Amino acid sequence: MRPDLHRTRTALPAVALLVAALISGCGQASSASTPPTPASTTAAPGATTAGAAATDSAEASFAALEQRFGARLGVFAVDTGSGREVTHRSDERFAFASTIKSLAAGALLRKASDADLDKVVPYRQEDVLAWAPVTSQHVATGMKLRDLAAASIQYSDNTAANLVTAELGGPQAVQRSLRDLGDSTTSVDRTEPTLNEATPGDTRDTGTPRVLAADLRRYVLGDVLTEDRRGLLTEWLVGNTTGGPYVRAGVPADWKIGDKTGNAGYGTRNDVAVAWPSGGRSPIVIVVLSDRGKEGATSDDALIAEATKTVVSALG
Repeated sequence: MRPDLHRTRTALPAVALLVAALISGCGQASSASTPPTPASTTAAPGATTAGAAATDSAEASFAALEQRFGARLGVFAVDTGSGREVTHRSDERFAFASTIKSLAAGALLRKASDADLDKVVPYRQEDVLAWAPVTSQHVATGMKLRDLAAASIQYSDNTAANLVTAELGGPQAVQRSLRDLGDSTTSVDRTEPTLNEATPGDTRDTGTPRVLAADLRRYVLGDVLTEDRRGLLTEWLVGNTTGGPYVRAGVPADWKIGDKTGNAGYGTRNDVAVAWPSGGRSPIVIVVLSDRGKEGATSDDALIAEATKTVVSALG
């Protein structure tokens, strides 16, 4: 079982603690049976015939992936240098699952003082959830708030995520932090593990690929955080241990990736990432969300990786 798939399970043995212009999307989550909608690649002014060919190729590829995997696929990617975008169902709602942990950490880094981050947060054994590979090892001593944020991203530790959310003031506070960024779309309603129910048509704990990408971009690449706090968030994302088969598997091996994965019910599998291509190219923000619309449906890592390969190919 993967570390960001939230199911009832026992805690694992001790592991070392290592040290996204917004627009609204208002479509509700739909099942995998929804007919494919066109993908698009938005090119910079002066785009050539080659750009149109890339658009057609991406459209065909995403539609084929939906059919092959029996899934609904949402994609938004932007080359921050050229402004070129690759999209597919980018304004439809998907359950964000554990990807929200990256944005909660961004909100924490924007709000907390250095002293706050170094504060030790106590918790009890009864606070420890089924997936808590890091926090389960520190019940006796508690953990620094900064280490809880790191654990929530790098190991998708659910107890750590809930403690970070509580320090911010609860799910509504996380949502307010996104509203402060200009995000009027994302709905943050519950904590772990219930935020992972992902029932089709339920807009709780959902967002759109386009808006989640914009939020992540603001936190990691924008000026919302100070330089040192951006660096810390980037460090946590790059050090993520759960993302190997996802976006990371769809980009060239020499690219640097910072990401946060997420799994939930109804075959939901997601990854939100910032990619730094080799050769000094500008970063690319990539969000790939998916679901299968059926209770108990399984998901497949390869869908996220294959969609990422399509993005990389389309952006050139």
